[in-house]
Amino acid sequence: MTKTIDTVIRRRGASREITVDADVCVLGAGISGVSAAIEAARLGLRVVIADAAPGLGGQAVGSIIGTIIGLYSHGADAYQITHGVADELIEELTASGDLLERHSARTGTITYQYDVMRLGRWMERKIHDAGAQSLIGATLTGVDFANRRLERLRFATRSGPVVVAASGFVDASGDAVLSWEAGLAVREPDAPVYGSLNFLIEGYDEARVARIDHEQIYARLREVGHRYGLVRHDGFLFAFPGKGTALANLTHFETPLDPLKAGDLVLEGRRQADAVIAFLRTEFADMFANVRVRHYGNPGIRQTRWIVGHKQLKLDDIRAGRRPADAVARCAWWVELHDTAELVHWERFPDGHVYYIPLGCMVPAEADNIVAVGRCVDGDTYALSAVRVMGPCIAMGTAAAHALDLAGDGPVMQVDMKELQRRLHDNLERTD
Repeated sequence: MTKTIDTVIRRRGASREITVDADVCVLGAGISGVSAAIEAARLGLRVVIADAAPGLGGQAVGSIIGTIIGLYSHGADAYQITHGVADELIEELTASGDLLERHSARTGTITYQYDVMRLGRWMERKIHDAGAQSLIGATLTGVDFANRRLERLRFATRSGPVVVAASGFVDASGDAVLSWEAGLAVREPDAPVYGSLNFLIEGYDEARVARIDHEQIYARLREVGHRYGLVRHDGFLFAFPGKGTALANLTHFETPLDPLKAGDLVLEGRRQADAVIAFLRTEFADMFANVRVRHYGNPGIRQTRWIVGHKQLKLDDIRAGRRPADAVARCAWWVELHDTAELVHWERFPDGHVYYIPLGCMVPAEADNIVAVGRCVDGDTYALSAVRVMGPCIAMGTAAAHALDLAGDGPVMQVDMKELQRRLHDNLERTD
């Protein structure tokens, strides 16, 4: 050894609080938050994106959602309805072999299956290259809110407390955390909406699984699933050709907001995942005799708590395909409400049906500088089940960035709507 490393003795003194100033602070680093942060930073704004996890990606990565849905309309003439960051994601991950385009006869639309690790790395690079600052491993401990404006967020990190002061805030938390912590009104469902723990499997017969009949699996689940401790009777298995893995989404569990029950979600989800493996090995041994779990995801949460906005998007609105005056994003995904343990409630729309997300359902009625995105915007339970998927989440992130940029120090709901919609033209008008 040519060099020795010694130690120093320290004693904790007064806590040093680090303050960061930004134009926009994004809470939550899932796909909607990442979209908002990238877009805002590219507009020249100082952006901080914060998340309690030790990395970026949110549920898209940590919960192995595995599929990107809601980017296209439905039918033989399906076209892409969300562009911008979505275009880059499709082009770059397809080129690297980490994104697989799927044409689903069941849904009549185009979806994508992605390599989870590669999507996470893509998000990191995009955030870095855009110039946004990441604050990870940061647990929100409090907010400063006065006169209808959020002023600061307070975080605990392993290196000490951090305060982020900003002019505008994006709530991409999934649980309307900014409204909740600011004491604003929020909505919660009055009955369970079930989550899932997705997981990757390996060791199966790839040729057979590529031709799998899901209806046969569902029928057997209905008949004998209870013997294995399984509650869900539908779901899917998506093999990723050439990677030797398949994505399994076959579990259901309640997702309460009680913090002491959070650990139960992990245990129950993984118990069900193990039960799925036992079910497949026994009931479909020709394909799955040697199957095993490659990687467990974190519990995937669908709908828990959301804002009370200036508007509420309702089921009738999306059924009718109404375009409100403050439309900022499009969606075409069907109603997909996970309201029972056994099955998913679907309401299918006609081919070509498109509906719109208004800015008013993204802005809390009691605040001027918060924009919610993703699964915590204001909708009735059915409408929210349709717009919370990844395609419209990307579009909402883009809209939030431009709305806050135009608002500056003023109320978001008073922005120049014509200019906002001009900026969002591709996500509102393009049909190519």
